[in-house]
Amino acid sequence: MIKYIKHSLLPNSIKVISSIKRNRNRAREMNEKGSTHRRMVGEGLISAVSAGLFFVLVGIIAIINQNLWSKIPEFFNSFTIARVANTSINLPVPSSPAAYTAVYQAAFQFALGIGALQILILAMRLTIGSRIRRTSETVGSLVFWFGTAYALSILAGMKSTLTLNQQRDMWFQFWAVIIILIGLSIIARAAVLLVAGELSARRSRKMR
Repeated sequence: MIKYIKHSLLPNSIKVISSIKRNRNRAREMNEKGSTHRRMVGEGLISAVSAGLFFVLVGIIAIINQNLWSKIPEFFNSFTIARVANTSINLPVPSSPAAYTAVYQAAFQFALGIGALQILILAMRLTIGSRIRRTSETVGSLVFWFGTAYALSILAGMKSTLTLNQQRDMWFQFWAVIIILIGLSIIARAAVLLVAGELSARRSRKMR
């Protein structure tokens, strides 16, 4: 009886278990390939939608701000060098920053539109299961563009009654805020990666 179990039942059982493991591995590989293909198609769709909506946004801004094109060359030609208040640093600044609120308003509309686009992209990434690195980049971009839109809205509200020094101070403060937003964007990306890594670790511990 013992010899029968050793020479007949035991090898057959091992073969069955090995066959089950092979089938599971094949199924897992097929699922991974299918998931990768769906993700690649989804990423291509996101790129196409992003490019299309970008041009739509630019077109809408051009229609809303019809006098913008004459203002832009004037804006860049007006730059001069001025000292940042309470420092010895000299940086470029428009000769009269309050004279170009139309340019700041258009930039605000663009930043707000890009921020809204990032929300759509984030929803699409969560739907298709994009890699966490790309999702974190989208979250960081969302923080940056909405923050930039807010800063530009303040710049667009600059009053011409302010003194020239006050106008320049607002201009330099705007760029200081942009630097802060870059840092916050990086922190937001890191936070998403950290949370995703922690959730993945918890799932791994539960499966053991």
